[in-house]
Amino acid sequence: MSVPPVKPPVRTPCVQVCFVDPKAQLCVGCFRTMEELGRWTRYSDEERDAVIAQLPARETAYQAARAARQGTGQP
Repeated sequence: MSVPPVKPPVRTPCVQVCFVDPKAQLCVGCFRTMEELGRWTRYSDEERDAVIAQLPARETAYQAARAARQGTGQP
């Protein structure tokens, strides 16, 4: 009896802080979009790598926009 090969786990940027900012339409834990969250397991490794490469810039932009809103008293 042979055992089928085990697939490696899907690489994910998830930090288990799952909250989607309704204005930004991003998860504020990992900074993926709703579409990316929903399709993550169906993406190829290359597609996941491309998204992961964008996440630091998304986080920076999100934090800057949030700081700007707080400076004006907006949520």
